[in-house]
Amino acid sequence: MSGVALALEVVVVFFLALFLLHRYGDFRKQHRMVLFATLLAWFLCFLIVFILPLDVSTTIYNQCKTDNQVHLVATKTICQKPWSYIPDGILPVFWRVVYWTSQFLTWLLIPFMQSYARSGGFSISGKIKTALIENAIYYGTYLLIFCSLLIYVAVTPELHLSWSGLRTIGITAANTWGLFLLVLLLGYGLVEIPRTYWRASCHGQLLAKTYFKAAKLMTEKADAEENLEDVMEDVRTVNETIKYNHPLRKCIDTILKKCPVEYQEKMGRNMDDYEDFDDKGNPYPSKKSLVKLHKQVIYAVQRHNRTQVQWQILLDKAFHLEDVAKNESSSTHKFVHSFPSAEPPGWISKYLYTPTVEWYWECVFRRWCYRVLAVVLCVFSAAVVWSECTFFSTQPVLSLFAVFIQLAERDYNYVYIEMACFVTIFFLCYCVYSTVFRIRVFNYYYLAPHHQTDAYSLQFSGMLFCRLTPPLCLNFLGVIHMDSTISHQTRQPTAYTSIMGSMQVLSFIANGFYIYYPMLIVLLCIATYFSLGTRCLNLLGFQQFVGENDLTSDLVDEGRELIRRGTTDTGPSFKLSSVLSQSRRDRSDKAELLQDVEPLDFTGEEPLETDNRRSVLLYL
Repeated sequence: MSGVALALEVVVVFFLALFLLHRYGDFRKQHRMVLFATLLAWFLCFLIVFILPLDVSTTIYNQCKTDNQVHLVATKTICQKPWSYIPDGILPVFWRVVYWTSQFLTWLLIPFMQSYARSGGFSISGKIKTALIENAIYYGTYLLIFCSLLIYVAVTPELHLSWSGLRTIGITAANTWGLFLLVLLLGYGLVEIPRTYWRASCHGQLLAKTYFKAAKLMTEKADAEENLEDVMEDVRTVNETIKYNHPLRKCIDTILKKCPVEYQEKMGRNMDDYEDFDDKGNPYPSKKSLVKLHKQVIYAVQRHNRTQVQWQILLDKAFHLEDVAKNESSSTHKFVHSFPSAEPPGWISKYLYTPTVEWYWECVFRRWCYRVLAVVLCVFSAAVVWSECTFFSTQPVLSLFAVFIQLAERDYNYVYIEMACFVTIFFLCYCVYSTVFRIRVFNYYYLAPHHQTDAYSLQFSGMLFCRLTPPLCLNFLGVIHMDSTISHQTRQPTAYTSIMGSMQVLSFIANGFYIYYPMLIVLLCIATYFSLGTRCLNLLGFQQFVGENDLTSDLVDEGRELIRRGTTDTGPSFKLSSVLSQSRRDRSDKAELLQDVEPLDFTGEEPLETDNRRSVLLYL
């Protein structure tokens, strides 16, 4: 079995990263280099997580052999080789390749590719120039931090500069930056993930939050439609201005290819009557302005497509939750869908997942499974918080995860050791990575499923993963007392920690920041539990779902109305996007605007004048 476990996990991790990239990216439309860089970044980060438990079990086995060499013959123990044992010399090389490749991606290549992907340039050289200019300040900041640490080492008499010392300074700087962000994300995830599963068991609250999201998403959807119309109007103007045979006509053609098909056809028909280019001193847009317009077109089209898909997905989710609420009181114990699928049922629906089985799962068992899972996750979160605050104590051992590993180490139960390590580090990664997938920085960074994530956000997530995973794994090794730099124990280091070098080169970080900064998780967990961040955002004008709140209740009611009347792909029952567009042009006359709102009747019911006017007023 030597090396088989390593090869097997490499294959599994690759397909896991490929599956996630297929879910969030678009293989058909996005550039191959963007997809490759993101896939490689995710693959390397997940690889560290999956291979580290094998490194721990191999290190424990090597420690057993070392102890037998220094003890008397009578006290020797039989060292059983773990089933996943990796021969000497493989892991150090493996970790060096994985670590330095991920660091090259996160600090050099991906930031450059982000700027390259966002550039509106029409040539490769133009995009490269833009990317270099945008990253000049970015790289200069990191160079300043590295030089500051270098000066500290140079002026400290007991420290001697060497290549290994410089390498350790770079690793320490990267891990310090990552640990700073890691604690923030982990403190949020340890509370929010169990709470999310608990709230998912409450159908009423989950449905109310879905209505709330529908109201917010409808606003964003309308804004995206208006923004696309404005950008297409600018494209139409330059398309009519710059005629055929103009030197900049190739740039216009490139922009038109990025526009939706219906706009391309409309502009193409309008070009039939255009005259050829004749330079008579007419004002033409500059190439710089076309680059800016190209960038706006890419962003507007991607945002419009994303909101359209998200709206349809949210409609399906809301319809399903409403079906669950209706079927809970069913006496037949058979799940009935309000909108049955047009496709014929497969053999799973016929024989396994029947309407009766679906009713018991959706209306009875699902909520209890979520509640049990939420309680288990709460226990894990409490254990993580306790261990993060006490892992520096080796006598007595207070870290719960260190206690579990040391108990298994006495019996050399390698399967238990690897499972305990994997479950622990997987939970930590789940808290951190899920937070990365949830966070949204306005509209510049947003991971949207169903192939709706743009190239910039994909690369940004890969960059974050590469920066967060190494310090997360070091923190995990410290929690289980396998990092001698933190635990101050004399034992054989893991192959992973050996490539990090001696952190004692910067003792104030190794003995201070790495040990005491993770305790900040306690404060972050308390802040997350009381939703302080959500309440602050709500006060600043960013509507958040906050329990008993007038604005939240209004948005929930508005979302319920949107879902009720959103029976077609055209959205709500009134022309909200046109109303919003007009309101931005003439905000001084809202009363007259409300008089012009004409609700469309999709359901055969009477127009709801009061409700529709209240809806528009809420959005204004």
